[in-house]
Amino acid sequence: MDKYLKTADSEWYKQRITGVMICVLVAFSVLLVRLLYLQVVMGGEYLTLSLNNRIRLQSIDPPRGLIYDRNNRVLVENRPSFDVTITLKDARPVEKTITKLASYLDLPSQELMQKLSSSKGISAYKPIQLQQDIGRDALASIEAHKYDLPGIAINVKLLRHYLNIKDAAHLIGYLSEINSTELAGGKYPGRRRGDFIGKFGAEKTFEKYLQGTRGGRQVEVNANGRVVRVLKTVAAKPGQNIHLTIDHILQKKAESLLQGVAGAAVAMDPGSGRILALASSPSFDQNYFASGMSHEQWDSLISNPFRPMENKAIQGEYPPGSTYKIITALAGLEEGVIDEATEFFCPGYHRFGNRIYRCWKRGGHGKVNIVKALAQSCDVYFYQVGQLLGVDRLAWYAKAGGLGSRTGINLGKEGRGLIPTAAWKKKRTGVAWQRGETLSVAIGQGFNLATPLQMVDLTSAIANGGTRYKPIILESITTADGRVVYQNEPQVMGKIPLSAPSLELVKKGLWEVVNGEKGTARSSRLADIEISGKTGTSQVISRKKDDTRSEQERPAHLRPHAWFIAFAPSAAPEIAVSVLVEHGEHGSSAAAPIATELIKTFLRVERPAGLAAKDQDQVGEEDQGG
Repeated sequence: MDKYLKTADSEWYKQRITGVMICVLVAFSVLLVRLLYLQVVMGGEYLTLSLNNRIRLQSIDPPRGLIYDRNNRVLVENRPSFDVTITLKDARPVEKTITKLASYLDLPSQELMQKLSSSKGISAYKPIQLQQDIGRDALASIEAHKYDLPGIAINVKLLRHYLNIKDAAHLIGYLSEINSTELAGGKYPGRRRGDFIGKFGAEKTFEKYLQGTRGGRQVEVNANGRVVRVLKTVAAKPGQNIHLTIDHILQKKAESLLQGVAGAAVAMDPGSGRILALASSPSFDQNYFASGMSHEQWDSLISNPFRPMENKAIQGEYPPGSTYKIITALAGLEEGVIDEATEFFCPGYHRFGNRIYRCWKRGGHGKVNIVKALAQSCDVYFYQVGQLLGVDRLAWYAKAGGLGSRTGINLGKEGRGLIPTAAWKKKRTGVAWQRGETLSVAIGQGFNLATPLQMVDLTSAIANGGTRYKPIILESITTADGRVVYQNEPQVMGKIPLSAPSLELVKKGLWEVVNGEKGTARSSRLADIEISGKTGTSQVISRKKDDTRSEQERPAHLRPHAWFIAFAPSAAPEIAVSVLVEHGEHGSSAAAPIATELIKTFLRVERPAGLAAKDQDQVGEEDQGG
């Protein structure tokens, strides 16, 4: 019996031990399988997570290249910006961290949470920018409470800074954050979400030179995501510097002279095509785009009826008015339909068919030749020249002078203008050209359209003897240490087909415009600088026969545009200028004074104090011509 009991107990113990061993083996098998899964299958991923908790890569943005004027004055530089970022992996709990941060930034926490929502898809280890360019008070508060803000960091970045507010805004342009379409397009390799790129003007045109090359550093971080030490650094490569052709002093003068009006002013070196100044009014502050613009600021720009975001110097297309008479004069002389001795009588109107075409001077100019017709801007004279030429011959010379086509300036979105022909009208409207329409075209009205840049290009060609240069805004490109890597050279676009005698007659007429006793811009003459130019008044709408109102009695938006084109000194031109004042009524009173001041500023000569008062103030009926 005892033996039987002993045997039973032994079997029971063996079974218990076997069961325990099986449980232990199963447990160890599960652990072994789990370890194999973690080490072999998931090993790579967990290694990455572990390293991210300890070692991270941080991007270093390159300093953007600076922008200078032709005399090496700094126009655009970079300044430090303190930006707040969050790394979601380190910021647990995110909502609590955001609430604390919002109180230090004096912002609604919902606004910061919305920025996080718009950044979905970004790795939890990648910093997300919450606020750019915070003030020093906010910076101090965050730094003082940084241990209560896990995952929050202050990064110092370089922010674009435009030194002269609103000066040359349309020429220099601005930066703005790259969008998803631009990122996907492949045009900006190496760029990433949150980067700023040139969106307008020279900043956009020369983006690839200005942007530089991104750097980076490998850092060790603690459990809160704060940097403990820097392990390795690859320095960013600064962008190259851009030297523009503009003269900052002249540019600033142009901007100030256009204050309070809508219009444009362009100054060019007639011997090279270099743009000396290019201003469009009203202007805007580019710093709004670089530092972040509110909805109210953006709405104020796009809703402004004077279109501050339009570069009127290259995009504004206007009837050239009497400035076009230069083309009519050259075409008439070259085609032999007039010469120096040709005279027409101006009684104040010209009858063509059953219609009366009036001269701007109601009493007429009497008998005039080509020089007097240009000086006094006699409409009747040019009606008859245009009638003799026909629209297609006029168009040929206009296009040879660069009108009706883009100049090729490196600023983008340039207007083409319009030079009509008989074939163009037939194709566009299905109606044949009427001979009476040629009379309007001959004095710069009708279908004619030109930009201020095209007109200064034409003026430069007249000044230099007929050579058309491509307008250029880039003088040179240099490295950060000042080494020149590119020097721009003048580019000839073509020659206006004119003979020396024809050119001299036209230039004599343009000299008389300013310096003659009956010139339409005689109030703009200077004692020690001889200026040659041409006034222009371009109608916005055709005047009806029964409309007897004066220009001052018409609504402001229906008044004519004012033009003045000029070059100086007349004998050896160093500067050509084109000025357009929207609804300025008369070139002599609205545009010519601006051009004169620009010429004086560039040539560093002031109007003598002893100049007769009557020359300053005499803007009578004859001065309103053209």
